[in-house]
Amino acid sequence: MRETFVETTTALLEEDPRTALVLADISADAFAPARRRHPDRVLNVGIREQLMTGVAGGLALTGLRPFVHSYAPFLVDRAYEQIKLDLGHQDVGAVLVSIGASYDASDVGYTHHSPGDVALLDTLDGWTVHIPGHRDEVPPLLRAAAGTDDRVYVRLSTQENRLPRPVSPRLQVVRRGPAGAPLVLAVGPMLDPVLAAVADLGVTVAYTSTPRPLDVVGLRALAGAEIVVVEPYLAGTSSRVAAAALADLPHRELHLGVRRAETRHYGSVTDQARSHGLDPAGLRASISAFLG
Repeated sequence: MRETFVETTTALLEEDPRTALVLADISADAFAPARRRHPDRVLNVGIREQLMTGVAGGLALTGLRPFVHSYAPFLVDRAYEQIKLDLGHQDVGAVLVSIGASYDASDVGYTHHSPGDVALLDTLDGWTVHIPGHRDEVPPLLRAAAGTDDRVYVRLSTQENRLPRPVSPRLQVVRRGPAGAPLVLAVGPMLDPVLAAVADLGVTVAYTSTPRPLDVVGLRALAGAEIVVVEPYLAGTSSRVAAAALADLPHRELHLGVRRAETRHYGSVTDQARSHGLDPAGLRASISAFLG
């Protein structure tokens, strides 16, 4: 996904004079050719993530469309106040593109983990959040974001599904269960683990790469008496949105994702997923227990 982001953004810089890119050292080498060709629109501020966001806000005020890029904890967690003020309060847009996801950089420790990034952006108004589940879903999401002035967050990951899905803001039914079946909604790269976990269960599985704004019309249309939401970031991040959408419908909800308790050990991405119950076996156990 990271390489696809570099390729697509480099192409956008060539095609659209409104496109700009602000970096804080991360991926600077990959964008060096683009910086040589467009030194006025590709800016590397060094390891100053708050400044990176402030510069993006200034560029947006001039009419440019800034892309802002770093690891998720540096891009969102560290620069949260600047996101809130320099983008939100000034009512300007940017495209924040992160790498690292919740624990992709598992071997370098918790400084590079960001399970709470989407929850942080949920405290602010007007953000669109894309969680692509495959590298082929990245270019259309970036190109669509480049054509607006909205505030957009694109969360890239080394984890991905085996096959891409069509890019759409609507929930996509991947597998339909019997009438009234429980609904399992998988966000981004959680689709393949979910499908493996529920292979022999009578449930409907839906997919989205755009959890914000969540397709509440689609959610209501698919919802049964039990709903499970599986997200690759902090567990319960979408509970507020789902509960509000289904407030008048009798139902039970289970929200699975990265647990709040920090895993104070190193290991592979697979190890981290297992420790948070986000591998197929862990998902199977949680979903089966919930459905009884």
